[in-house]
Amino acid sequence: MKTFIKIAAVGAVLALAACARPAQDMQVQDPYAGAGGAGMGGVGAAALPGSPEYFKTAIGDTVLFAVDQSTLSPEARTQLANQAGWLNQNQGFSAVIEGHADEQGTREYNLALGARRASSVQEYLISQGVAPGRLQKVSYGKERPLAICSTEECYSKNRRAVTALRSGAGT
Repeated sequence: MKTFIKIAAVGAVLALAACARPAQDMQVQDPYAGAGGAGMGGVGAAALPGSPEYFKTAIGDTVLFAVDQSTLSPEARTQLANQAGWLNQNQGFSAVIEGHADEQGTREYNLALGARRASSVQEYLISQGVAPGRLQKVSYGKERPLAICSTEECYSKNRRAVTALRSGAGT
């Protein structure tokens, strides 16, 4: 009987030890870190530098424009220089530059404005060393707004060009 009590006591101590909390300075590794979190395909906390997720979140895929303008602001040039650097380092990707406009104005006017915005971005990326054959452009005008709105703050988000990555260097 005494042996049984000793075995039970040792078992109880081992069971309690298994339930103990880890030390405060011990770091727990997330097995899904960098894989989109929980394996769901989203952007993980640590996207890899050569990945489209990194391009979108760390480099940024969007530049904004002023009302009725297709001229690149200094901020847009900085953003595009970063995009060009990434594209030059990651030759396995090409890009489609999407030109967008806010909801004000006619469909035809906004399609033309979106095309001018996409052209400005394309020309700047080419000037930074991105091969022209890796870039295409398309204008959506006012057809694909980020938000339907009636305030200037909201409109300003729709006046943009987006550099959408594609796998494969050629078009």
